[in-house]
Amino acid sequence: MVKKYSGVAIALHWIIAVGVFTNLVLPNIWEAMGDENVRPLINTHKSIGVTVLGLAVMRLLWRLTHTPPALPASYKPWEVKTSHAAHWALYAFMFAMPLTGWIMDSAWKDAATHPMSWFGLFEWPRIGMVMTLDPVTKEAWHGAFGAAHEILGYALWALWALHVGAAFKHQFMDGEKEIQRMMP
Repeated sequence: MVKKYSGVAIALHWIIAVGVFTNLVLPNIWEAMGDENVRPLINTHKSIGVTVLGLAVMRLLWRLTHTPPALPASYKPWEVKTSHAAHWALYAFMFAMPLTGWIMDSAWKDAATHPMSWFGLFEWPRIGMVMTLDPVTKEAWHGAFGAAHEILGYALWALWALHVGAAFKHQFMDGEKEIQRMMP
């Protein structure tokens, strides 16, 4: 019998996974989509980012209050430790990516004249403390948090590859029902 995650954990996993993957892809395609599409794609990227942040809060609270199923006994001790470290790193990225993006966006020189909206439905607030910084400091923050956001994105691609690769290794090479643990 496969020890599965709870329905809530599974739903949050896949919704966040789709959001994160989409947001990792969008910056790589928006310039190729034509000038008229860049701003709408950036706005979609921002909306997905703040959605992932909210869902990450819910997911972390769920994880802290619900014990996940134990890993299969066949896992080597280093695999168990690596799995736990990778999962906690993924949680860190689920917070760091949207927060660095939100800070960068709040420090954008045109933020005050270009409101941010959540999927066009309502205005999403920028971080007031950042918006009130002097222009030189704001520009520095915009650059620094933008660089951090980009570097974190590349690191997240690597962590995503490790996570998916490990799941496939356990599923197809070790014969464990790893993928079924996280399937509805």
